[in-house]
Amino acid sequence: GRKGGHKGRARQYTSPEEIDAQLQAEKQKAREEEEQEEGEGATGDPKKEKKSLDSDESDEDDEDYQQKRKGVEGLIDIENPNRVIQTTKKVTQLDLDGPKELSRREREEIEKQKAKERYMKMHLAGKTEQAKADLARLAIIRKQREEAARKKEEERKAKDEAAMAGKRLQSLSLNK
Repeated sequence: GRKGGHKGRARQYTSPEEIDAQLQAEKQKAREEEEQEEGEGATGDPKKEKKSLDSDESDEDDEDYQQKRKGVEGLIDIENPNRVIQTTKKVTQLDLDGPKELSRREREEIEKQKAKERYMKMHLAGKTEQAKADLARLAIIRKQREEAARKKEEERKAKDEAAMAGKRLQSLSLNK
């Protein structure tokens, strides 16, 4: 027979104790980062610091329970393993000078523009296939135009000579 649907087989739930341990580890890590930022070079008793850390933990736990809960939250205690607590960064912690991550589309657009600029430089230098073909075609057209101009000039000269010869004949015939 059937042993159940495929959706429920691989579900694993995190126990509340593990969630509490993860939250405590995150809080401890945040405190260590703050101490490193604020107290670099500070000299104090490590025992006093540990005591203040312990008192901070109990204060934060009390604050969590003292917060006013909305709606049914006060009546029902819910443990959500997927809940991610958003951490806010201070303005001093923001890294505005660092390199900004571009999206894939922005990166592709920039690469496309750079490739187009490179191609245009190569094209103007006459190093691309299309530029070579264009230059060859222009050379052929120049030769054709030069030949046409030369033929036209020869025809004009021949016509002028014929006209001059005709005038000479007329003048000779009139002179007789």
